[in-house]
Amino acid sequence: MAERHRRGRRASAPPREVDADTAMDVAARFLATRPRTRWELERRLRRAGASDDVLGATLDRLAALGHVDDVAFARWWAEQRDRHAPRGRRMVEAELRQRGVPREVIEELRGEELSDPVLDAEGLPGTELDRAMVALDRHLRHRPLPTERTALQRLGMYLVRRGFSPDTARDAIRRHQTSADDTS
Repeated sequence: MAERHRRGRRASAPPREVDADTAMDVAARFLATRPRTRWELERRLRRAGASDDVLGATLDRLAALGHVDDVAFARWWAEQRDRHAPRGRRMVEAELRQRGVPREVIEELRGEELSDPVLDAEGLPGTELDRAMVALDRHLRHRPLPTERTALQRLGMYLVRRGFSPDTARDAIRRHQTSADDTS
């Protein structure tokens, strides 16, 4: 039983020492799928067996090349959320914290968000209410807004679970109701 396998390696095998070139290869493969935070790369390189010296040198080199930038990652993550699965500011910030983005970067992103127009040049929602409206529209999938009180409460809770404040959820539902009334 001492020879159990875990992720393809023997449990008793000592971790191998990774040199600088191998660490860059591991990091490049890891960055190939999507941008990563410095914290995510550090965790991946430690798991690969990089020493502190190799780890620091690799991260510094990647930062100098522009491949590791937590501010750019935070902007990218927020844009991807707006484009594919709109979430409230609170949920996006929680996701960024889970990925190791420093608090200062999140606060900087929050400051930028307040100055965004309603829709930017690419047609992405800029305000919290606009994000909630997009999330509600996608959830309803062109179905009419229900009129029952419990169904409307469930829609509000749906938006709250996605990181929108209760006030924003309420405003989005009201705005959706008035836009549906205008079209009929």
